[in-house]
Amino acid sequence: MGGLEEQLVIFQLNDQQYALPIQETQEIIRMTAITQVPNTRHYVEGIINLRGSIVPVINLNKRLSLPVKEYDENTRIIVVEHAGQKVGMIVDNVLEVGRYTGDELEPPAVAGDGVEFLRGVVKKQDRLWLLLNLANVL
Repeated sequence: MGGLEEQLVIFQLNDQQYALPIQETQEIIRMTAITQVPNTRHYVEGIINLRGSIVPVINLNKRLSLPVKEYDENTRIIVVEHAGQKVGMIVDNVLEVGRYTGDELEPPAVAGDGVEFLRGVVKKQDRLWLLLNLANVL
């Protein structure tokens, strides 16, 4: 693996930076009106109309059992596609597109409830990006 660079979308949930591979990310949109749907899981906020497609939207803070922030002008919806289904994920802020190499990726050694949601931890100088395992999040 070594020197092969991968691109990541870096985003914020509370005080922690998370990352998703850029190839799993379709687009990033501003917060928009969400239609609530009854009888869904607690972390499903509802659905949005994305250029004629109905896309379910989850609150990533709720999904990862993190404190939920009020939506503000930094709130974004990251639209991902998994197994042929588009899903929007509400995040507190999208920061940048970052790069990492295999050498900078460590396994998710942190034990705890959310560990199945992580693919690993990217160590970038003094920063840590938690790399999400999209299949398990969705």
